[in-house]
Amino acid sequence: MAAAIPALLPVSLEEARAFLRIETGGEDALLAGLLRSATDLCEAFTGHALIVRDVAEILGAGSGWRRLERAPVRAIAGVTGLPAEGAPFALAADAYAIEIDAQGEGWVRVTRPGAAGRVCVAYTAGMAEEWNGVPEALRQGILRLAAHLFTQRDGARDAGPPAAVTALWRPWRRMRL
Repeated sequence: MAAAIPALLPVSLEEARAFLRIETGGEDALLAGLLRSATDLCEAFTGHALIVRDVAEILGAGSGWRRLERAPVRAIAGVTGLPAEGAPFALAADAYAIEIDAQGEGWVRVTRPGAAGRVCVAYTAGMAEEWNGVPEALRQGILRLAAHLFTQRDGARDAGPPAAVTALWRPWRRMRL
């Protein structure tokens, strides 16, 4: 389980209002919520953290290599053991192995879990330091999805998100096998 998206919006409210041809700020709270939802869906679909941030992810303490949920991973800070009973404890550096591959995928393998049945991996992941560094195709997909959610919020005939959203996001999608 990865941490939530940052509070910042990938698309400004002004940009979203202009796209939707809304002239007043009366629906800003709704629009901001839809932009956050669309951002969360983009991250879930692509498997990428859009903005660099700290992530804490819980994994089983198995001895095989486990891929971290978010990418690109910039740094893995440490691994904490989570026992069934008792307080969490820092695993010794020689009790686990970490790897960040050329594609930015983070990998963790626990070799000596001790009493831990699960571990919490602390790492930093993200594509860009700020929203202007996020690829425009991802931003446009977020804007289009938020606009769709806004215009179809009461529509009984909603046929689902526009195909353009998937087309914009698909090249960035990380596949899990």
